[in-house]
Amino acid sequence: MNRRLALILLLFILVLMVIVIGNYIHMFFTRKGLDYDFRDTYYKINRDDLAILIEVDKKRLSVIDYKVNKILEEYIVATGRSDSLTPLGTFKIIEKARWGEGFGSRWLGLDVPWGTYGIHGTNDPGSIGYNASAGCIRMRNKDVEQLYDMIDKNTMVSITNGRYGPFGHGFRDLKPGDRGADVLEVQKRLKIEGYYTGTLDGIYGEDMKRSLIEYLKDSNISLTHTVDDTIYRKLNIILME
Repeated sequence: MNRRLALILLLFILVLMVIVIGNYIHMFFTRKGLDYDFRDTYYKINRDDLAILIEVDKKRLSVIDYKVNKILEEYIVATGRSDSLTPLGTFKIIEKARWGEGFGSRWLGLDVPWGTYGIHGTNDPGSIGYNASAGCIRMRNKDVEQLYDMIDKNTMVSITNGRYGPFGHGFRDLKPGDRGADVLEVQKRLKIEGYYTGTLDGIYGEDMKRSLIEYLKDSNISLTHTVDDTIYRKLNIILME
């Protein structure tokens, strides 16, 4: 009788062990199959709600769902050198291409009016995190490939460099031929004052030169083709802490 009871107890223990071990194996493979980068199973991305924020000073590109104020992805990037600064402002993606050579594996072109700029991969991953490009935003190839698949054309891209908007690179003396967000801002101010009638393209050309001279004459300021601190202040362009 005691042997029979012992046998039943042994069988019970064996069955219990099989159940526990089986459950453990099941849980192990279930967890292994989960993608913990996307734990929110019920969150559905709407591509129309996505935007990109590029912070030049932080060398960071963020993909944001602005409808729910949620950061979906963050990447470290490289930006423009001091002699070829990354354009600041708000733009749109107007081109997507699978490029090669020095542009890495993907290209996302921006509608910057004063030049050809975009987000692209690189064959020099050691440059990521530094001021190393000719103004474009460089990403690691695996990162730009993920971004390429996530983002559609017409996605908004905001590029900042601290708190001063188009003057995030600081004030510079603008001369004919210069290009950039700061040139565009001066054009806008001259247009508001009723002097600039040309295209708002961020390019200091002949139209802007003529409008600046007319503005300086009417303001009793010494005539010059250089936009300096005096003219910035007159146009109420002031950097406030």
